Amino acid sequence: MRTGKRKPRLAIAAWLVCIILALSLSGCGTGENNKVVGTGTKPAGDVTLVIGAYSVAKDALQDIIPAFKAEWKAKTGQTVAFQESYEASGTQARAIIGGFEADVTLLALEGDIRKLMKAGLVRPDWSNNATKGMITRSIVVMGTRAGNPLGIRDFDDLTKPGVKVLYPNPKTSGGAQWDINAIYGAGLKKSELATGHKDPAAAKKFLEDVHRNIESMDKSGRASMAAFEYGVGDVIVTYENELLARIAQGVKYDIVVPPSTILIENPAAVVDRNADRHGVREVADAFIEYLYSDAAQKLFAEHGFRPVREELASSLDSQFPVPRDLFTIDYLGGWDRVKETLYSKRGVWYQVLAGQ
Repeated sequence: MRTGKRKPRLAIAAWLVCIILALSLSGCGTGENNKVVGTGTKPAGDVTLVIGAYSVAKDALQDIIPAFKAEWKAKTGQTVAFQESYEASGTQARAIIGGFEADVTLLALEGDIRKLMKAGLVRPDWSNNATKGMITRSIVVMGTRAGNPLGIRDFDDLTKPGVKVLYPNPKTSGGAQWDINAIYGAGLKKSELATGHKDPAAAKKFLEDVHRNIESMDKSGRASMAAFEYGVGDVIVTYENELLARIAQGVKYDIVVPPSTILIENPAAVVDRNADRHGVREVADAFIEYLYSDAAQKLFAEHGFRPVREELASSLDSQFPVPRDLFTIDYLGGWDRVKETLYSKRGVWYQVLAGQ
């Protein structure tokens, strides 16, 4: 049994394994995925659309892009070629701001799109639609070894002595911010149930209790998964869609859905300045619109994402059960409030890291 606070280990061996598994896990922050596919020769097509996306979306897009190309060809007679870049969401956003001329982008966090907007690359009205610019959903869950040998049922179980927990570092991983938000929010829910009001101090204490059992904090969610599959830790906190995708590939996990967890929402937008400069505005708009279609949403669902179209989501209730006490980022005050209270230099997360 471990007592007292201990610093999370860096899991260097797991990082090496992440590199080995890069082909199957689509990159672990090494930067290789930020190379645009097809840069060696000009793609064959009447128009070329450049996509800058976060790496988790890659597998689904490999099915969605051909479906869109076929539909656009049938509708307009025009052949669309795609160049694709996949990286961690924050890294991708920084690359686009730094000069990577993506015409459309799919990212993990609304805040990353807003960075593009503040840089003058994306219009302020990018989210003026029924889903506020979000094209996929997921939830934060826990993955355990096959058979769930420790009997993990809720985030509370992550605080028990001897339970080794993995989640990535929110300083480098957008997915990790969703993980921390889920645990902190579950702590708020617990305090609200016990006292009738939200108690930030109790939520911080709950996050501290979980973090005390952290075995490894890797650079990205996929690096954490690589470490877990290498044998590090007992429980991984991650996206539901990530575990579903790995299970579909034959990796053995048990998925534990906490009764209280957060709804993850991922945005997409046209990078207006680039699309206009490249003369691909029409097809860029059409591609983003296609991502909301039933056809694309069903393909996203096949890769473990929850649809944003409510009728389709309702028809998939058996595949994607809704947790008893699901909350959204608004329960935590919205992203601006979360950035201030959790992730600023004096925020809750950094206080937890510093043991304050």
